[in-house]
Amino acid sequence: MSNFDNHDKDHDHDRSYENESTRDTTPMVSISLREYDKLKSGSAFITDKATIDIIDNLERLVRALRKHIVRSEI
Repeated sequence: MSNFDNHDKDHDHDRSYENESTRDTTPMVSISLREYDKLKSGSAFITDKATIDIIDNLERLVRALRKHIVRSEI
C-alpha cells in the first residue's frame, strides 16, 4: 500500500466526521425559564399512577405488619 492510499483513507475517515458539529438541532425545544422551573419543581413529586398504587400497597402492608410488632424491653 502506498502513502497515497493511506492518505486517501485518512482523508475519507476525516470527512466522515465533518457533519458531527453541524447536526440538525430541530428536535430541540426552547422553553422559558419560568416553564423550566415549573417542570423542574414538579419532578420532585411522583405522578405515575402505577407507582402511586405500588406505594399505597406498601403502605397498607407496613400498617398490617406493625400490628404484629411487639417491642419488649430487656
